[in-house]
Amino acid sequence: MTKIRVYVAYKASILDPQAQAIKAATRKMGYKEVSDLNVGKYFDFEIDAEAQVATEKVAEIANELLANPNMETYKVEVLGE
Repeated sequence: MTKIRVYVAYKASILDPQAQAIKAATRKMGYKEVSDLNVGKYFDFEIDAEAQVATEKVAEIANELLANPNMETYKVEVLGE
């Protein structure tokens, strides 16, 4: 059993209105040090396969289902076996 996490976020060239709203709110709260912010989501999988095979399968799932390749990127990370 392999545990895998997939992170999905907007590409750098895509405007993220939620991130912009949070960034503006942090400035209003007095946190002037915040210069940039990215918002994303993650998905945790448990796959009944060894790490390399599980990673390949989850990458396929992410590419076909979880991330819009026109607007988003994804990263696959093995959490444990």
